Amino acid sequence: MLKKSSCFLSAKCLFALLFFFGVLYSYSQDLEPRVYANVAKDLNVAAIGYVFMNGNVLTDPSLPITDFTLHSHNLAVNYIRTFAVSDKLARVQVVLPYTFMDGSQTRTNGDVLTGSRTGFADMKVRLGINLLGSPALDKTEFRNFEQKTILGVSLVTSIPTGRYYNDKQVNIGTNRWGFKPEIGVSKRFAHVYAEAYGGVWFYTNNNDFLGKKLEQKPTYSLQAHASYYFQNKMWVGFNTNWFFGGKTITDGVSDDSQIDNWRVGATFSTPVAKGQSIKFQYHVGAYTNNGLNYYALSAAYQYSFF
Repeated sequence: MLKKSSCFLSAKCLFALLFFFGVLYSYSQDLEPRVYANVAKDLNVAAIGYVFMNGNVLTDPSLPITDFTLHSHNLAVNYIRTFAVSDKLARVQVVLPYTFMDGSQTRTNGDVLTGSRTGFADMKVRLGINLLGSPALDKTEFRNFEQKTILGVSLVTSIPTGRYYNDKQVNIGTNRWGFKPEIGVSKRFAHVYAEAYGGVWFYTNNNDFLGKKLEQKPTYSLQAHASYYFQNKMWVGFNTNWFFGGKTITDGVSDDSQIDNWRVGATFSTPVAKGQSIKFQYHVGAYTNNGLNYYALSAAYQYSFF
């Protein structure tokens, strides 16, 4: 049994139990530990983060482009609010990224094309509720609560707020909506939290893709995390995900764009002051069959308050 002053129980270290800053835009490639964490209700979390991405990565992985190398600098603001729904813990999260990217493509004749894009990317909104193992407690009640097994569900919505050019293949925005229903399980083992999530991305059509209609089949996503928490409120985590599917169809013609990718990474978080923490994450492709072979580094500052 852990003492009430430990990081697992103290309301003062709730900020150390959250990590909501993940990959900024690739729909099925989220690596977000602690999405279904048990925290107190009426908690607010505000964060600002930076992500650097390098390699064969596009804001929309369905695009029929090969031999493409991208350098992307991304800023994002992030806000989370927890609340009660029928005495169960729920939360809403809003993320709005801003992107600076430049890249090059080698064509079949050897010519190299270069370009750059700057602007807002698509906004993401996550609405979730923990159905089992996570009652909605205020910060005083939460001090005496120990998490065991949590079962939660959520819906992530990608809103087409990103900058989009209908005459270009490479864009920051996707010009379509995306919806991902997801189910997640979180289990505490002393100082270790183990988590697994499964979801499916569904997409609306992009009816203005180079004068054509771009469709995409659903993309299936699985991710798992193991996080170890220290007594000084630091934590480290191992992250991995797998995503499959997403074949694209342009004006009724299917192409060879089905995705089968596996990524691995690590997360480190440490408090810097009361209610404040900083986090770092690195992830890289372990296996890829169709582009999306890149690495990403991120850093985020987070402030939590009631």
